[in-house]
Amino acid sequence: MPSRLARLISVAKGELPADLILSNAKVVNVFTGRIESGNVAICGDRIAGIGDYTEAKEALDLKGRYIAPGLINGHIHPESSMLEIGQYARAVVPHGTTALVTDFHEIANVGGIEGIRYVLDCARLLPFELFLMAPSCVPSTRLETSGASLGPKEVRQILKWKECIGLGEVMNFRGVIGGDKGILKKIVSARGKTIDGHAPSLSGRDLSAYIAAGIYSDHESLSFAEAQEKLRQGMFIMLREGSSEKNLEALLPLVTDKSYQRCLLVVDDRSCTDLLKDGDIDGVVRRAISLGLDPVRAIQLATINPAEYFRREGLGAVAPGYIANLIVLGDLARFQIDMVFYHGKLVAEEGKPLFPTPQASGGGLTNTVNMKPFPIEELKLPPSGETEAVIEVVPGQIITRKRMEKVKVSGGEVVPDLERDILKLVVVERHQASGNIGLGLVAGLGLKRGALASSIAHDSHNIIAAGTNDRDIFTAIKEIERLQGGLVAAGGKVLASLALPIAGILSDEPLETVVSKLEKLEKTAAELGTKLASPFATLSFLALPVIPEIRLTDLGIVEV
Repeated sequence: MPSRLARLISVAKGELPADLILSNAKVVNVFTGRIESGNVAICGDRIAGIGDYTEAKEALDLKGRYIAPGLINGHIHPESSMLEIGQYARAVVPHGTTALVTDFHEIANVGGIEGIRYVLDCARLLPFELFLMAPSCVPSTRLETSGASLGPKEVRQILKWKECIGLGEVMNFRGVIGGDKGILKKIVSARGKTIDGHAPSLSGRDLSAYIAAGIYSDHESLSFAEAQEKLRQGMFIMLREGSSEKNLEALLPLVTDKSYQRCLLVVDDRSCTDLLKDGDIDGVVRRAISLGLDPVRAIQLATINPAEYFRREGLGAVAPGYIANLIVLGDLARFQIDMVFYHGKLVAEEGKPLFPTPQASGGGLTNTVNMKPFPIEELKLPPSGETEAVIEVVPGQIITRKRMEKVKVSGGEVVPDLERDILKLVVVERHQASGNIGLGLVAGLGLKRGALASSIAHDSHNIIAAGTNDRDIFTAIKEIERLQGGLVAAGGKVLASLALPIAGILSDEPLETVVSKLEKLEKTAAELGTKLASPFATLSFLALPVIPEIRLTDLGIVEV
């Protein structure tokens, strides 16, 4: 028997039959930007060649449909879907995602190294390439309480794992600029590997200092001017279009014939509902095409560009010797995927997965909501002066604005002002039972009654709640404690909920069930008054102290 390599060479030469030929195809060549006609010969998990191959153990006539490389999601937090990894694969693989890059810092903030290892072990038999970036910021700052902490020693350990290809987004940009020894040690440990960035609003010398540390990508640009400056300074620009972060339209003019090779399409965070109904990175490709980007160029930004940025040889193209991760579609402009091949095997067709998914066990990541008991009186917010800081939601973005407002005071405490859409915001520490409770105000959620609460609160995932009165806020928080993680809507009583028992951020139920329960929650939230499309996603980011301008953590108000 010839070796695998020798057999691949023989198939490429036409001396041996291929395992599979995909015939009568229009092949998207991401190297030249052109469409080429031919048959794709596959040997094992590799592409042997493209041309007039006819001899094969199996042949599939594509009848003129297009073949493109499997899509690569270059920056994603699967945990934000609230799906355990098997159900996540069911959601994204039929949409053409055959590789993803993630640092799993959401679950790491709750379960540390053990949390990361649990997901990796569950993912091992799933039909996508999973490339790990060692999470650089667990916790993201010292301004909140997390369930775990990964210091330089732990990061060095993860960087040695075979699954690990680099250092995840360096969110503590102030620490980098200020020469924080801990974060600099992590960066030095990753020398020679890819180091991802996270640099919202950085410019000028601060940006130069950040890039000089060896950080060469960013996914946080909100404007064309911001992204252009970062591109000029040598960064790869990730054009993000997630469920809460909508930056693609503003940044797409950055993609030109001269700059496109430094641009990637990513989602960052995408809800289970969006994954099921609009897809994953394919949804971003469709959106880019609808905004005027050439379809082949859009495919390049989601295949060969991330492959080359992350130094993944053999991925991102339909070419000899490349891994046979492929998508088949009938119309490039519509970009609806008919078939998905992983390592030369058909794994999804017509939007349906063709692979088994393991049952979620939760590992040691259940029963992670550990709150110190507190009475409802702890939710009272005393006035601090003539005006109070209010966190203003920016629709379609995860940034916030700081407002100083004269607020409503009754009985010696600050109370919600529904006429001005100013609600109470609460963050309760849930890892160490410290009793920490952060209190503040938020504008832009739009509730007219009731409260919403979540144990998804980026990045430390304490319990966050917002509402029109203390009783409903308290009810929602206590229900999350009972569920050991989840999302809750309350109004006089618990109105709707979604349990997230794995680390308080993931469901153990099927994709369709999770989507159904989330849709009921969002409908209930709309009935309570909010007009936001994804109110729980918006709520989850109000505790993230590495995004401007102002946040609330369990330690109090943070000005970023």
